[in-house]
Amino acid sequence: MRISLIQTDIIWENAPANLQHYGSILHSLQGQSDLAVLPEMCFNGFGSDVVRIAQPNDSETLRRLQAMACENRLAVTGSFAAKEETAQGTRYFNRGFFFYPDGRAVFHDKRHLFRLGVEGELMSTNAQKPCIVEYMGWKILLIVCYDLRFPVWCRNVGLGYDLMICVANWPAVRIASWDNLLEARATENQVYACGLNRVGRDGLDIEYNGHSVIFDPIGRQLTDLPEGRAAVETVCLSQEKLAHYRDTFPAWRDADPFKLL
Repeated sequence: MRISLIQTDIIWENAPANLQHYGSILHSLQGQSDLAVLPEMCFNGFGSDVVRIAQPNDSETLRRLQAMACENRLAVTGSFAAKEETAQGTRYFNRGFFFYPDGRAVFHDKRHLFRLGVEGELMSTNAQKPCIVEYMGWKILLIVCYDLRFPVWCRNVGLGYDLMICVANWPAVRIASWDNLLEARATENQVYACGLNRVGRDGLDIEYNGHSVIFDPIGRQLTDLPEGRAAVETVCLSQEKLAHYRDTFPAWRDADPFKLL
């Protein structure tokens, strides 16, 4: 499977401009990629005015990006600020999406809400178990940013997934943790681990320097994206190499049987 990391800046609270930017990149990947990965909160940026910019799953912005996946014949994943109307009022979510090339859509909520920002105060989650999608014969775990810090949530029980994708707005000041955690999640779970982080400076004057990367199951880095600059890189992942490694070094058989409460 060919997976493309779209390491980019996010125009603050400007969904139409960001959507147009993604559209041009996705068009350039037609026939060259099977799966494109966008950042967390890809339409407006993390920490933006959630009450004002949040949108439902069937908004025009989401439907247009979904159509782009179909038009360019590749899957697209990322996250956005979502809202739902309930009997108790409006609820807000940091919601991941996975759009298939055939028009299907899967949505999942960020499990761990970042308590140092407004996300922990304003947003909710419906996530009760990890989200694993199947695509092109791959089982893919989808997580969002802060989820990466929680290994039990990412635990690969019984080879339940082959590839982990973490979309993020991970600040430069804590980027060493990002690098270390992604490599650890890959090696401890015997999977490919893909981390897609934005670049640039957001509307809150927070700096992001990328470090988007794919690690293979033994912790080797497969990508070479520039630090701090927008770029796109496509990498081909091998199920055969993954299966061979798991067969010859079956550490997964000795894993502790963690269970979520």
